[in-house]
Amino acid sequence: MVIGIIGRGAIGRYVSDTLTARGIGPRTVLVRANRMGEPPRDGPLHVDTVADLPDDTTLMIDCAGHAALSEHGPAILERGIDLVTVSLGALADQALHDRLRAAAEAGQARLRLASGAIGALDSLQAARVGGLDRVTYIGRKPPSGWKGSPAEEHLDLDALNEATTHFAGSAREAALRYPKNANVAAAVALAGAGFDDTRTELIADPASTANIHEIHAEGRFGTFSFRIEGRALPDNPRSSALAAMSVIAAVERERAPITI
Repeated sequence: MVIGIIGRGAIGRYVSDTLTARGIGPRTVLVRANRMGEPPRDGPLHVDTVADLPDDTTLMIDCAGHAALSEHGPAILERGIDLVTVSLGALADQALHDRLRAAAEAGQARLRLASGAIGALDSLQAARVGGLDRVTYIGRKPPSGWKGSPAEEHLDLDALNEATTHFAGSAREAALRYPKNANVAAAVALAGAGFDDTRTELIADPASTANIHEIHAEGRFGTFSFRIEGRALPDNPRSSALAAMSVIAAVERERAPITI
């Protein structure tokens, strides 16, 4: 397996360092042209277009967000290179979803969605087989975690003194309006009832000291509720440690002779 990475942010650095420590890469890093800079002498090859990826690349990992998936994803898949992404919210854009699907079919490649900052998706996928009646995702963060998002249009985040919901709607609406904050809602939607039938609530809570994600599901299987309090990566308080770890887990599944 010859691996490349899109992006050099907090998640990209974690993934790169972890793969390097395990002796499996990355061989190449795809970055914006204006961020090429001077690559490390003993590090991976840096390129700024998909066309410049080495011919023996077998797997690319997207750690750079929705815009990068939209810009590079179709071309990567058309080249026959498999792609792992944590930018699940980008698939709420139906046009992009369709482009990625068509590119994967044309290149006989696969787009794999890392679970990101949430768990219990396997249970949700299984429950979907029998039919889901209701799925709700609730995302709760301290006010500082919503800075730079549309939450600022509705709330004075610095003055907040009680938990306040600043978004309630479908997972599709959440993913499109909060591209940097709603990948978890998208993951829940894709695993379960779909973007339009997954109710989503986003909450700013001054009493919260972690990013809290909850799933509540009902269906023919019964009911379940799942809650996780996620920690951030040490060098970026807005990047989920579990999201970065989920990328490594996705790569390990690709390499393992037996998977779960």
